[in-house]
Amino acid sequence: MRAHPIEPPPSLWVLPTADRADADGVVGVGADLEPGTLLAAYRNGLFPMPFGSRRIAWFSPDPRAIIPLDRLHVSRSLRRSVSRYEVRHDTRFAEVMVRCGDPGRPGGWITPPFVRAYNRLHQLGWASSVECYDEDGTLVGGLYGVRIEHFFAGESMFHAATDASKVALVALVEHLRSSGATLLDVQWLTPHLASLGAVAIPRRTYLGRLRNAVTVGHFEHPSSTLGW
Repeated sequence: MRAHPIEPPPSLWVLPTADRADADGVVGVGADLEPGTLLAAYRNGLFPMPFGSRRIAWFSPDPRAIIPLDRLHVSRSLRRSVSRYEVRHDTRFAEVMVRCGDPGRPGGWITPPFVRAYNRLHQLGWASSVECYDEDGTLVGGLYGVRIEHFFAGESMFHAATDASKVALVALVEHLRSSGATLLDVQWLTPHLASLGAVAIPRRTYLGRLRNAVTVGHFEHPSSTLGW
């Protein structure tokens, strides 16, 4: 990740507010995946997913799932797995996204336009990946997401070897804690995420924490402290 992320031109769109979501968490459909639009969305509690073949839906679930940075559950077996992999950061961002978007995975939504859009965010310094490699140097797991000041939006993860994605998550949380982050968003609570310590909180609570996380850095902590 860049030490100083580059702020892109502002979005041409006015996105709806997060508290206007319907029962499925959708706040609106349309707009684009330009860097300025994506950053505006994340700063206001929204994230995108494909809607039909060409459109984009913007989500703000209630409740919202987060992983408290001091409550990640690391089992004994996961601790053993940590020593089996080499962890790297931001060396194969686009490949991690593509692997997360394997069309053979159920519910796959990471389409080529999304890969291109988030890769642009990565090049500007706003999106990052954590990768796990086996002893042969093969990429066997990883995750990616968006970092804005003290906030990280975890988007997706994959594994091709036992616990590889979980080891990437352990490395992410360690980095977030050491760099002053305060909020790790994982969108929806699933049994898998709950087993790792994720909890669901009301949207209103989430939005309050988000505001603090994405603005505090502008006043107290220079962005140069937030890179890998």
